[in-house]
Amino acid sequence: MDDTNATDIKTAVRDRYAEHARTKTSCCPSSCCGGAGSASPETMTIDMCGYGSADLAAVPEDADLGLGCGNPLAFDTIRQGETVVDLGSGGGIDCFIAARRTGPTGRVIGIDMTPEMVALARRNAARGGYDNVEFRLGEIEALPIADDTADLIISNCVVNLVPDKHRAFAEAFRIARPGGRISVSDIVTSAPLPDVFRESLGAYVACLAGAAPIDDYMAAIADAGFDEIEVVSDRQYAMDGDEVAAWLGALAEGPPSDVDRSEALAVGSLFHSVTVRAVKPVT
Repeated sequence: MDDTNATDIKTAVRDRYAEHARTKTSCCPSSCCGGAGSASPETMTIDMCGYGSADLAAVPEDADLGLGCGNPLAFDTIRQGETVVDLGSGGGIDCFIAARRTGPTGRVIGIDMTPEMVALARRNAARGGYDNVEFRLGEIEALPIADDTADLIISNCVVNLVPDKHRAFAEAFRIARPGGRISVSDIVTSAPLPDVFRESLGAYVACLAGAAPIDDYMAAIADAGFDEIEVVSDRQYAMDGDEVAAWLGALAEGPPSDVDRSEALAVGSLFHSVTVRAVKPVT
């Protein structure tokens, strides 16, 4: 992808998520987790992303915007005193859950490129009294974090929005301590998308067109230097009628096409919500 397209994508993503921060709404008529448009963010987060109701009850109300596609904290045990970094922290839901597990001697850092999201998350942290959580403005491909900082790096439905995924994982590797872990929930595909879908800016900001084939996604993690890479959760993203309508609407924001409902359904069957874990080697 050339620099112009990457810039356009970042601008579109930033604008879309600024609107989510202002309106406290989910990412599209159906959530990135594949939920019905009428479902609340909390319902989508519990039923479709695998969060526990106790965790959600303990975080500030505006921390959960229903923007996730899984639960990156479900497959990793956070130890007291660890440092956790969240790539694309949004309203802060995963940061606040992690902060309760790492305890007062631990530290959680949320990174987001949207000023409105960072402002929202900081308000949520102040409201909830989370003294061990901070939020920084920055891009995943150029993290404002020192080398060898994180014991655990998490992300939830964000890397698919990043044009340069290899760079994103290289940055994650840089900030991870030797022996540090990464746990990423994301949207991937079982095969490459047709060009007309990949080139739709509207579909990109809806967490769809930027989804990489799972083999490419895993290769980007390996190329960064991570080891022990495994898919610990894999759920097909089943499109229903409402999602097909949203998908076709997103395509309308991109290049003209004659894509019909049946083709959109066929492409929809390629999407999966996965959680991937990996470890930075000690030596």
